[in-house]
Amino acid sequence: MTPFPGGVGISGLTVYDWEAADGLCGGAPHMHLVCSEAYVVTGGAGSVQTLTTSGFADTPLHPGDVVWFTPGTIHRLVNDGGLRLVVLMQNSGLPEAGDAVFTFPAPLLADPHAYRKAAALTGDHAAAARRRRDLAVEGFLALREGGLPQFHIAAHRLKSELLDAWWTRWRNGPLAAALTTGRQLERLKASDLTHLGHGAVSRLERPERRRFGMCGRLHTYPLPDPPTTWPPRGPSGSPHPHPSKELS
Repeated sequence: MTPFPGGVGISGLTVYDWEAADGLCGGAPHMHLVCSEAYVVTGGAGSVQTLTTSGFADTPLHPGDVVWFTPGTIHRLVNDGGLRLVVLMQNSGLPEAGDAVFTFPAPLLADPHAYRKAAALTGDHAAAARRRRDLAVEGFLALREGGLPQFHIAAHRLKSELLDAWWTRWRNGPLAAALTTGRQLERLKASDLTHLGHGAVSRLERPERRRFGMCGRLHTYPLPDPPTTWPPRGPSGSPHPHPSKELS
């Protein structure tokens, strides 16, 4: 399968309309460690609440808006009615391999086993997704009062064993895509037009199955099969999981 251009991932998202404890409907607040994310709003209305070291913000979302944010931005989608998005993710393959941390309450963040259990979708997936959303909102509201540096430390600790696997995915995916463009530029400078003779068209069908994601129901377009070097084996000798159960 040909990867989507530029090492980018793409999904369609219908944001949850479940009401949370603070009276707002929407998804589970979380943060990415190394991937930027962009929203292209295709329908409905709502906002994205964000929390960074610069403070809290609430950015409105309406059809035609494009909003993006960088790693380290805790974000929570709020659905005011029928909010639908196209989501573009940097470093395709890394978000699916677990590059996200829910803003669960501090005791869950401090216990990797308890965190994984709370993040996993087991049994009734809709009920499990709503439970983890509620836990993430609880922790998010507490983080708005302080403790962001401690959350960063906990997030790193939870994901540290995956960093080698992420590095390999980045090298063989997004970095390889950028290097390919560099080689094409060098060929053009040398008047070598060979790659222009290999033009091709690819098409991805809309996925039939919608998954319960962090923020809503996902139409996740498939990734290309990873090279045989993915993923490197972890300390236990078993490969790191793919895709992440957090995005099931």
